[in-house]
Amino acid sequence: MLGNRSKQGRYYGGTGDPYSRNGRGAGTSRFKLMLIIGLAMAAFQAFKYFTNTQTNPVTGETQRVQWSTEEEVALGIQSAPQMAQQYGGLHPDQRAQDYLDRVGERLVNTPTGRLSEYPYEFHLLADPNVVNAFALPGGQTFITAALFNKLEDEDQLAGIMGHEIGHVIERHGAERMAKTGFIQGIIQSVLIGSGGDATMAQIANVVGNYANMKYGRDQELESDNWGVKLMLESGYDPEAMIGVMDILEAASGGSRVPEIQSSHPSPENRREQIREAIKRYKK
Repeated sequence: MLGNRSKQGRYYGGTGDPYSRNGRGAGTSRFKLMLIIGLAMAAFQAFKYFTNTQTNPVTGETQRVQWSTEEEVALGIQSAPQMAQQYGGLHPDQRAQDYLDRVGERLVNTPTGRLSEYPYEFHLLADPNVVNAFALPGGQTFITAALFNKLEDEDQLAGIMGHEIGHVIERHGAERMAKTGFIQGIIQSVLIGSGGDATMAQIANVVGNYANMKYGRDQELESDNWGVKLMLESGYDPEAMIGVMDILEAASGGSRVPEIQSSHPSPENRREQIREAIKRYKK
């Protein structure tokens, strides 16, 4: 038995006493050590994120990205079958697929579209229920039958595919992976630096989640902008993108959450930004 026991049953002295000078010193030293390790990890994550940059060949923008363009293409091609399977596989209607290919090729064979030099592929997915369209890094783009069948004309399809091509041009997938990795690294650094404090962990995760959602909203607006530009260059009517917003809003059932809590901008915001882009590019 460690220490001496009094009549009241309390213990005094010994290394196990949490109120002893040695106990306080050990706890303080451990906290300082974990804080130093956490700060060092955060500094490393910041250095890796802010120094890993490439120049976008289309926009000329310096971007913080996770992969090279070759890696993006390889990753997209490798991931495409798995993504298609999640939406019921490819749609069996070859005429509809040919129609999608024709619209997509018309968009990428524009002065702007040709600058990216990605090997674009356009996939019509069989899912009849999930209204969605998305793009993988490197040029793999998808639209579900549920959304495809709601479109009223070719211009609206061009608006959706132009938006997805915009994600590829802007290398949003590579940017998102780099930023997500950075935020997760900072969260881990906070956890270690705080000694695993649950409150700090919760705060760090909430901040990281909101930061990523804001980044997603910015990406969506950038892609809408590219959709307008590509549509004008390829002879489509960009006003059709307003109708696409109406379709997406109706498909959501009119549900609303605060924009800060969503990965996409509100339909009203997107409509306004699209109209501004049309005026800007038509000048």
